[in-house]
Amino acid sequence: MTVTAEPSLATLFDPAARPDPYPVLAGLRSAPRAELGGALVVVGDYRNCSAVLRDPTVSSDRQRSLLGATFGATPDEVPTDSFLSMDAPDHTRLRGLVAKAFTPRVIAALEPRIREIVRRQLDSASEATAMDAVSQLANVLPVTIINELLGVPPGEHDILQDWSNRLVRALDPATDIGDPMVIADVELAKNGFRSFFADLIAYRRVRPGEDLLSRLVQLERTSDALSEAELLATCSLLLVGGYESTANLIANGVLALTRHPEALAALREDPALASTTVDEVLRYDTPAQMVTRVARRATHIDGVPVPQDGVIMLLLAAANRDPAAFADPDRFDPRRAANHHLAFAAGPHFCIGASLAKLEAGIALSEFARRVQNPEVDEELLTYRPHVNLRGPARLFVRYDRIRP
Repeated sequence: MTVTAEPSLATLFDPAARPDPYPVLAGLRSAPRAELGGALVVVGDYRNCSAVLRDPTVSSDRQRSLLGATFGATPDEVPTDSFLSMDAPDHTRLRGLVAKAFTPRVIAALEPRIREIVRRQLDSASEATAMDAVSQLANVLPVTIINELLGVPPGEHDILQDWSNRLVRALDPATDIGDPMVIADVELAKNGFRSFFADLIAYRRVRPGEDLLSRLVQLERTSDALSEAELLATCSLLLVGGYESTANLIANGVLALTRHPEALAALREDPALASTTVDEVLRYDTPAQMVTRVARRATHIDGVPVPQDGVIMLLLAAANRDPAAFADPDRFDPRRAANHHLAFAAGPHFCIGASLAKLEAGIALSEFARRVQNPEVDEELLTYRPHVNLRGPARLFVRYDRIRP
């Protein structure tokens, strides 16, 4: 996309920017700026984004902001009793309980299952010479893994994914959440999630399993018990967060590797590059392009005033291509050293599922590189999801000579 006017949020939110938002983000990175009468401050440079993410005087509770549910906030209809929108001490307590499901030992034990799913999906495409890497690979893996972690029966995965898609669409900053159709989507998803997980929670009280939900339910007998609202909201958050961003990460990785054959060849020859390749995809084409925080007290960022309860929008995708933090930032370099990207945020709200997302993407991309011979993207058929925040292809058709065993 060629930017011919002063970059603004309106330019970024324009659907024409979806294929390549980075020229607009580069312009927005130049300096913090006030929008919407000063109630919103947009920040895009690495130094300030990193500092705000780690600042204990800012809040993640967007409901308390000056903008309320008008911009960048959670609609009232969406459950907000999850640790995503909490601050300490409640955030510390709930995050600590959920984090037990994401220890290195637990994540490592998932590797065989992740590899099995990836190989199955590639096997299913081996009789053809083209595949949609989104619907046939990137979506399937994280949906399956997060549902299995929560103990969701396989027959329910599709409906939960549909509800997740509706919520993600409603929570995007560019969405008019006053639109009756959006409100209806949120209501449908909210009621669906609450009803489904309320029934599953009741079932796990009687017949616990080895899944995360069973372990959280069993805490009801201890001083660490979660309220019913916390349980419901946490299940919804983990399912939505465990699917959408990871699916975009995998799809963005397939696209980047296919567009950079030298990187694909390097990963094929050396699977140990999987970790740094995933980190570079996270930096180069950040799946969650922005987050918001709320100032608990009046402050300023590089001279731009932020009022108490003002919203700070952090453009993580812009920060991840800041030349002050990364050499040659617009170049895709899987061997990049000291890749301290902010794709998973930073500070107390660093993504709790980061290690799982990286493992899933690492296996998916290394298997893709090893098995898919001479892949090429059909650029004419490439389309992007409509969201301004969660970035990834909607369709990614890849043509190839064959898929080796």
